[in-house]
Amino acid sequence: MRKIHVIGIGAGDPDQLTLQAVRAMRSTDVFFILDKGEVKADLTGLRRDMLDTHVPHGTYRVVEARDPERDRRAGGAAYSPAVGDWRSARADIYERLIAGELGEDQTGAFLVWGDPSLYDSTLAILEEVLERGAVAFAYDVVPGISSVSALVARHRTGLNRVARPVQITTGRRLAEGFPRDVDDVVVMLDAHQTFRRYADEDVEIYWGAYIGTPDEILVSGPIAEAAPRIERLRAEARERKGWIMDTYLLRRHPRD
Repeated sequence: MRKIHVIGIGAGDPDQLTLQAVRAMRSTDVFFILDKGEVKADLTGLRRDMLDTHVPHGTYRVVEARDPERDRRAGGAAYSPAVGDWRSARADIYERLIAGELGEDQTGAFLVWGDPSLYDSTLAILEEVLERGAVAFAYDVVPGISSVSALVARHRTGLNRVARPVQITTGRRLAEGFPRDVDDVVVMLDAHQTFRRYADEDVEIYWGAYIGTPDEILVSGPIAEAAPRIERLRAEARERKGWIMDTYLLRRHPRD
């Protein structure tokens, strides 16, 4: 039976690859990479650099396909259906690649940024492909260093404080209000810099973009002071590169 590795490759630093990830990569015959277009070509380039560094040449193939576009204008009640449509379009591509490019006794792999368990769709898409029943395969998951772990490491802080919970959420959910009974909140997928809503509160931010890459940017401090700098740096970086991936931790100081 065909086998698939879902390999977490860290937040961008090639040194964040684990020994388990390298072993899985070296046992792979075909790597599947979804190309996000010319603007994000450096993401594909980073994956290829990792392969060049850690996997002997001539032992594998790379098969690329164009990543389907997602309707990013959909909001409110239309958001989840739009994501579902995008995942199904990706499942079509995965199914075609696995059936057409991977032999019955071969191993394929998807190289996933960060950790496959955290705000990544690969596992759900593979399950959808299996449920369709057109192609059979077994798969395993290799954990990776997430952007969240890399963020707090670069800022030399922890995710939580003593006896206190931490929550990981999205910019869309943060816009609905600061999570109840939680003072340490990690925010991902925030295209609208929602942290600005809390500039009048006693909240610190630990922000990072392109974490683990040569383009890494880090800012920390009270939101009221840090927000203008983050906005400027974020706009400049997005203009320069055409895309941005950022993550941040909000730390609210409890009221007496």
